[in-house]
Amino acid sequence: MNLAHILALSWARSLEFLRDRGTVAWNFALPLLMVAGFAVIFSGPGKPLFTVAVLAPETVPLSADTHPFLGTPAVNFYREASLEKAQAKVQRHRIDLAVDLVRKQYWVNPESHNGAVLEQLLHGVAGEPLRRQEVQGARIRYVDWAAPGVLGMNLMFSCLFGTGYVIVRYRKSGYLKRLNATPLTAAEFIVAQLLSRLLLVILVTVAVYLGCNAFLNFRLEGSAWTLLLVTLVGAYAMIALGLLVAARVTSEEFAGGLLNMLSWPMMVLSGVFFSIDGAPAFVQWLAQWLPLTPMLEAARAIMLDGAGLLDPSVQQPLLQLSAMALLFTLLGALGFKWTQD
Repeated sequence: MNLAHILALSWARSLEFLRDRGTVAWNFALPLLMVAGFAVIFSGPGKPLFTVAVLAPETVPLSADTHPFLGTPAVNFYREASLEKAQAKVQRHRIDLAVDLVRKQYWVNPESHNGAVLEQLLHGVAGEPLRRQEVQGARIRYVDWAAPGVLGMNLMFSCLFGTGYVIVRYRKSGYLKRLNATPLTAAEFIVAQLLSRLLLVILVTVAVYLGCNAFLNFRLEGSAWTLLLVTLVGAYAMIALGLLVAARVTSEEFAGGLLNMLSWPMMVLSGVFFSIDGAPAFVQWLAQWLPLTPMLEAARAIMLDGAGLLDPSVQQPLLQLSAMALLFTLLGALGFKWTQD
C-alpha cells in the first residue's frame, strides 16, 4: 500500500467534510440537542424503578401521610381517574401496580416481576392492609406488549434511512441529475420511491412477524387485516417523513444527522420498550406528534384488546397517521430538487 496515497485521500476527505458547513455544524449540534433533550426528560432526582397508579380523589395527597406505601422510594406514584384504565395498564405491563385507596384494594398482574416486588414492599409497610386483586382477562406476557414496539422500531429505521439517506446519496452522486435529463418527472420518481420502499418494508415486517410468531406465538385478538392496514399507513407516514428530509439535503452526513434526530426521540418517547404513563404531560403531548406513537397505540389495541377498524383506539391513530402522511408527502414533493445547488 502507498502511504502517500492514503494520506492524500484522508486529507481530501477531511477537507470535504470541513467545507460542508451544514455537516460540521450538525455534528456539534446533534449531540448538544440530544443531551439537552435527555436532560429535560430525565433531569431531577433519581428516576423511579416502578410506576404505580393511585385511584384517589384530588383532595387526597399522594404522600406517606395518606398511606405509608405512598412514601416508598424509587416508585413513581401518579393519580389515575379510571379504574378500568388502571386495570388495563396493569394487565398490559404499562404500569406495575394499581392501588385504590377508597376501596382499599390493589391490582397486580401475576405475570409481572415488578408487580411481585411491589407486593412485597406493600405488605412490609405499616398502615391499613389492602386486598389483593388480580387483573381481569387473559394474562398478557411482556413479550406480547413489547413485540409491536420492536417490530415498529425496525420498520421506522428502514423507512427513514431507506428513503431519506438513499435519495440524498442519489443526488450527491449525480444519479438524480442524469434522471432529470430523461422524460421522467419528479412526481413519477417520488411515487416510485415511495411505492418501492413501502412494498419492501411491509414484506420484511410481515416475514419477521411470522418468523417470530412461530416461536413466541404472539397474542393477536383482533383482525390481522386491520393490523396490516395500520402497518401500511404508519410505514407510509414514516417513508414520507424520510422523503421530506431528503427533499433538498445534499450531504449524506447532514441527512444522517437529521434522520437520527427524528428516530431517537421515537425510540424513547413512542413506547417501544416501556410506557411513558406517569411522565410529565408535555412529554406525553410531544410523543403524540411522532408517527411511531399512534402506530404502536393502534397495533397494541388490535393485538391485545381485539379492537376493530371502527374502534376509537384504532380509528383516531389512523387519522393521525393519514394526516401526517399527507402533510409530509406534500411538503416533500413541493421542496424536491433534482440536483445540488
